[in-house]
Amino acid sequence: MKILVTGAAGFIGFNVAKRLIKEGFDVVGLDNINDYYSTDLKFARLEQLGLIKESIKNEVVVESSINANFRFIKMDLENSALINELFAEECFDVVINLAAQAGVRHSLKNPHQYIDSNVTGFLNILEAARHSSLRHLIYASSSSVYGANTHMPFSTKDNIDHPMSLYAATKKANELMAHTYSNLFNIPTTGLRFFTVYGPWGRPDMALFLFTEAIINDEPINVFNFGNMERDFTYIDDIVESIYRLIPKPPTSNESWSGDNPDPSTSFAPYRVFNIGNSRPVRLMDFIEEIEQQIGFRAEKKLLPMQPGDVPKTWADVDDLFNYIDYHPQVGYKKGIRKFVNWYKDYYLIPQSKERASVGAANAALTNG
Repeated sequence: MKILVTGAAGFIGFNVAKRLIKEGFDVVGLDNINDYYSTDLKFARLEQLGLIKESIKNEVVVESSINANFRFIKMDLENSALINELFAEECFDVVINLAAQAGVRHSLKNPHQYIDSNVTGFLNILEAARHSSLRHLIYASSSSVYGANTHMPFSTKDNIDHPMSLYAATKKANELMAHTYSNLFNIPTTGLRFFTVYGPWGRPDMALFLFTEAIINDEPINVFNFGNMERDFTYIDDIVESIYRLIPKPPTSNESWSGDNPDPSTSFAPYRVFNIGNSRPVRLMDFIEEIEQQIGFRAEKKLLPMQPGDVPKTWADVDDLFNYIDYHPQVGYKKGIRKFVNWYKDYYLIPQSKERASVGAANAALTNG
């Protein structure tokens, strides 16, 4: 089976590609390696897949030096001609579309990037799939589509007509576009609403990375909504396992679907949408406290109001997904934070002397505080 993973230099895409390579699939990774955050981290992820940094910079297509079943292509999803050519040449069985312009707050400043990447880029994937014999298209949506919804836990049967950011709107658009192509061209599509994915090799703009970096460097951390936030933090290994189990299970028509009482998560077409989360919301202050424990140093907290486009709580109803694939998340947030902090210290070569000093100061602070 030949699988295309878009966003292969990104956090989730890299981990998915790594698992598929290990399992022996013929994997093609695609990414434009944009500079939304450190390209050095993106190159480092690709090097973990066996690629050499200089070859990635200088070539459009590069072979993995250690994995015979992996190739990387540097390409923009917005380039429809190249995407069509790629699909025609490779004849993919499955596409896992994880490439996107991410970040809620960034979408307030750079809206056109989100339309170009998330809408136009996804349209190019769908159009290319239309003219191929694709067995299954799995694509990234987001928990942000729930927007102003306050019904907890968030269910795929809930209304999502009130997004709070352009990023969320583009992800809802993806789901609508996927349904259209499932209906018109019988393309089996599965959308995944990710809930706050974290873990080693994570994105530098995400809370765990930002908090860890600031605490280690004795800098204050920004805590929005004055700390009154909860998130359904989902460890990366649980995300990867769920995607892996979905690959051989493309959706089929829901024969009981009715337009009189429509189920938004299924369809008369081969279309499904799932939440993919841990389903155990964690208070932000508890999350921060665990980071402090793992680093050994107490954070200076700047309590700030809610950011535009943000929501106070996320909580995934995952029963549909985990009944479908017979899998439940295995990693709790304390274990996940420990794994991330250990990776961070190793990746950034945190000096032992600084770590010992931090631990010593922390012990005093935690004892006296």
